[in-house]
Amino acid sequence: MASLVGRLAETLAERFASTWLLLSETTNFLSRTSIFPQYESDLMDLRRQLSASRRSAEVERRVRKDLTTIRESVRLQGYDLSLGKLDLSLQGFRNDASMAEGFRRIVIFIGRGKLWKLAGPDNHLELHRALERLLGERDGDVLSKHYLWYRWNHEQLIISGSDTETKEDFEALKVWCGRPENRLLLLGSLRRMR
Repeated sequence: MASLVGRLAETLAERFASTWLLLSETTNFLSRTSIFPQYESDLMDLRRQLSASRRSAEVERRVRKDLTTIRESVRLQGYDLSLGKLDLSLQGFRNDASMAEGFRRIVIFIGRGKLWKLAGPDNHLELHRALERLLGERDGDVLSKHYLWYRWNHEQLIISGSDTETKEDFEALKVWCGRPENRLLLLGSLRRMR
């Protein structure tokens, strides 16, 4: 009997901990978007409920249900919650020597809500020409072009300008990445390029 009670208590503790984790991950993701103010008070209220519940299974179920509803709403708005653990760091300029540090060349074309990219061992100008050929007619949708180095360091994407990237263009990229949704677009586009 004692082991059954112990297992039930352990199961409840795990569920409670996973609800806290889900709440933290949701809050972390939303705090990196422009829609955070819509959800901030709800998230604070859910946190308060969990803190005050003293591990109540009923409160935990209600909070988890409310979190699920929030997450579904966020997904319906086009957000990918799996990007919440990823981060972006824009770090100056690099040259070919950065390949020894694991950096790869990439060319990125940015459009309205879209991003096209091509990475590879070719130099940035060859990548640029190849990406233009791939885009064909859609090249008119491109608002800016960037010639960069990138590397993933665990969950952090490090982006640096190349010799082909102008300082002005790199500063414009920093400004573009300053908008949370653009930052998420970039992270989402490059997350599989590890």
